[in-house]
This record gives sequence, structure tokens and C-alpha cells, in this order.
Amino acid sequence: MFTMTRSVPVNDRGDPDIPVLNRDQVWKGLELKAENALPFVPKMTKCDTIERGDNYLVRDIVFRGDPARERVSFYPKRMVQFDRLSGNTLGTIKNEIEEDADGELSLRFTFSLEKEGIPPGSSEEQAYARQMEGDYLGAPGYTDSDPQMGKGRDPGVAIRSLDWRFP
Repeated sequence: MFTMTRSVPVNDRGDPDIPVLNRDQVWKGLELKAENALPFVPKMTKCDTIERGDNYLVRDIVFRGDPARERVSFYPKRMVQFDRLSGNTLGTIKNEIEEDADGELSLRFTFSLEKEGIPPGSSEEQAYARQMEGDYLGAPGYTDSDPQMGKGRDPGVAIRSLDWRFP
């Protein structure tokens, strides 16, 4: 099993053309991502919710051609946790909203995953971890169908790009 984490700022105070989001707006973006990750994760080709409950949903996904089922747990305005229930890559992905002492928001993405058939700690696992990082964090929000989503190259920018969708 490998674990990697990355924290990215939500707001880019140096670019007046990019909207500044508050915690409620970032949370709404994470909820949208949980409902339909396709605009956020270009390597995902299916994301269908099959069950809903109090503060969770279960969805069937296809990522890089591999089907999987995930339970998505909501910790309102703090974290969304994706637990892989089936598929050839099992583990947990967390998307956490953090705030520093100055009130600046960031998103922390943590992956703790194990890929079937890859020995733990091997160079193959390290290569797979780098690939997952690029697939999920390298260019989220890039899709040909939604030009509003392609404003940046980090998850914070992908979430900020959703600002135009909020009432």
C-alpha cells in the first residue's frame, strides 16, 4: 500500500480574474465532485450513484478502464472520503478542506491505495503512485466538454472554476 498527500491553495490572491471561494463554495464543489467526478478526473469514464444515505453515497466508477465501487462519506464542510469497496485498486482517498491561521483555505488530497498484483514498496508501486498522482492531481478539471473547467492545473483551480455554477 502506498500513501501520498498533497495540499494545494484554494484561492489565488495574485490573479484577480479567478474568483475567491469561501468554505461553503469549496464544500459545494466537493459535493459536486462526489456526485459526478467526470469533470474533475479526466481518466474516469463512468461515475454512477447507485445508493444514497445520510452523509454517504455509493457509486460505481470506471477509472483507466477498471471498474470499481466506492462508498463516499461526507463530513460536512470538512472532508469527503472515498473508500474503494471493490475493484483492482483498494484503499481510501480523502479530500479535506483546511484553513491556516490567516484564514486561507487549501485542499488536502490523500491517497492510501493498494493495487492488485503490484508488490508493496516495489518500484512498480512507486511508478503506479506517481501515475495516480498525475491522474487525480495533475490536471483535474480538464475536459473538452466544459471549457470553464480548464482554467488551471491544480485541484484548487478546478474547484474555483466551479464558482460560475453557484447561485
